[in-house]
Amino acid sequence: MNLARVEKIAEAVLYEGYMLYPYRASAVKNQQRWNFGVLCPRSYSESENGSEAWAMLTECLLQGGSSVRLNVKIRFLQIVNRSVGKLSQPLHELPKGVEPEFEVMDRLSVAGQTYVPWQEAVEREVAIPPLHAGARSHLQASLFDFPSGREFEPLRTEEGLIAGVIIRDWETLSGSVEIELKHCLDGVSRVTVRIHNLTSCELSQLQRRADALTYSLVSAHTILGLEGGKFISMLDPPEAFRNLVEECRNLGTWPVLVGDEGDRDTMLSSPIILYDYPQIAPESPGGLFDGTEIDEILSLRILTMTDDEKREMRQSDQRARQILERTELMPPEQFMKLHGAMRELRSLHRETIKEAR
Repeated sequence: MNLARVEKIAEAVLYEGYMLYPYRASAVKNQQRWNFGVLCPRSYSESENGSEAWAMLTECLLQGGSSVRLNVKIRFLQIVNRSVGKLSQPLHELPKGVEPEFEVMDRLSVAGQTYVPWQEAVEREVAIPPLHAGARSHLQASLFDFPSGREFEPLRTEEGLIAGVIIRDWETLSGSVEIELKHCLDGVSRVTVRIHNLTSCELSQLQRRADALTYSLVSAHTILGLEGGKFISMLDPPEAFRNLVEECRNLGTWPVLVGDEGDRDTMLSSPIILYDYPQIAPESPGGLFDGTEIDEILSLRILTMTDDEKREMRQSDQRARQILERTELMPPEQFMKLHGAMRELRSLHRETIKEAR
């Protein structure tokens, strides 16, 4: 398994839509983010008549004998609410174990930098103990819990005194992962992965979608890996397995093969539609968090921003600031690489072509 390639693809899925061009908090398209792979609390999902999901289902097929081991990893983002506060009096150091006295501000300027409230995100991962595919049927359930927390980041003046703080708050998240292996044919088993958001919170706390997001699994996806076995492509299965593939159900996600072309030991079940063996273009200098991103166009647009727009981009988010700095420092030869490259076209099976007609 080419783990580096798998992780790059998974990271692109994780941060898809994290912040869209023009990468400013005031931009309309950044007022409602996190549209992919969101699992809200069940109470909120039911209050919205199911338009917001609280569960995700992945099903795919594997080939192999009794020695096959299945590894499953769930990844998602957790929302972190960032606010800024002005200290009642400057300090040399923040007190340990005691919250400093501060006034929450709409914006705060310290040492030539302006800080504003924003929604950040932290990566979460749930790794499930390996399962053996030898039994005709096997069910394993795991619970996970990430406790709430708060942390303070000091903002120092040019003289070195702490004049303000960035406050980061996150809520408790709880959920479950159920993995079922069921024998279908000799040497073929169906893998079922169910993810549920079991976070407990009162509906009164979830008046807006933005409120529900703080208790949600965001950009949730599943990575499945095999030792001693092979997955069957869900997009282009052998004729003998087409009926079994059609019987598989996938809700809110879809599994595709990842790795080097021809590898069949890893699946990525993504909330974003992908083909088998998706790739990050080698010419891309880094993620831009924008759907169907065209690096050249987005990079050139970033460079045409006014100084005020760039200033807001820097203030909005650390990752947005890194995009700006990377783009401004990009050498001309790198821009030329972004201009375009021909890729090998993939062939379609005759059956697929007939269906398209």
